[in-house]
Amino acid sequence: MSERFGKNWERSREEQSFPNSIRDAVRPVAPLKPRLDAAIRRMEVQISRLDQASERFNQKDKMLFSKIVDAYQKHDTAHANIYANELAEVRKVEKITMNARLALDQVLLRVRTVSELGDVVSTLGPVIGVLGSLRTGLVGVLPEAENDIGEIANMLSGVMFDAGTSTGMSLSFNTINEDATNILNEAATVAEQRINQKLPDLPPSVASTLRSVKETAKNT
Repeated sequence: MSERFGKNWERSREEQSFPNSIRDAVRPVAPLKPRLDAAIRRMEVQISRLDQASERFNQKDKMLFSKIVDAYQKHDTAHANIYANELAEVRKVEKITMNARLALDQVLLRVRTVSELGDVVSTLGPVIGVLGSLRTGLVGVLPEAENDIGEIANMLSGVMFDAGTSTGMSLSFNTINEDATNILNEAATVAEQRINQKLPDLPPSVASTLRSVKETAKNT
C-alpha cells in the first residue's frame, strides 16, 4: 500500500498536503475505509431483504403447487394449467432473487477483503460489474432491490475512482469482465441447484406446461 493511499485510507484533515487541501476544497474526498464499511452495511441489509423476498416467493410457490395438485386430482386440467403458468412465473422470479442473493454474497466477501487489505482497484472493478448485471436482472422484478443495488454500485464506483487516483493504478477491463462473469456464473449454477433441490416436481400432466412456459421465458 503506497504512503499516499494509506493516508487516503483513513486520513484526517490535518494530514492533507496543501495542494490536496485545495483540490478537496473543490471536491472533498472522504476516507476510503469508512465509505467501504458503509457499502458493506448496505449490502448486508440488502441480502437480508432478498432472503425475506425469497421466503415470500417460496411460500407462494408452495401454495400454487398445492392448488395444482388439488386440481390435478380433480381432473381439472384447465385450472391446473393456469396455476402451472402462474407457478412458472413465481419460480422464474424466485430463481432471479436467489441468484442475486448468492452473487451479492460473493460481492460482500470481496468487499470485506478490500476493507481489510486495501486492494481496492483490482477487486472493486469486477464487483461493480456484478452489481450492474444484478441491477439489470432485477428490473421489473424487485424495484426496491434494483434501486438499492444501483446505489451500492455508485458508492463503490466512487471509492474505486478515488483509490485509482491516489495510487495511479489502471484497470484491465478484460480481467474485470472475466472475473465478473465468473462470479455471476457461479451464483447462477448454485441457484439452479438449490431451486431444483428445494422445489417439488409437478404432476406429469402439467409438467409439460411448465417446461413450455420456461422455454418461452428464456427466449423473451
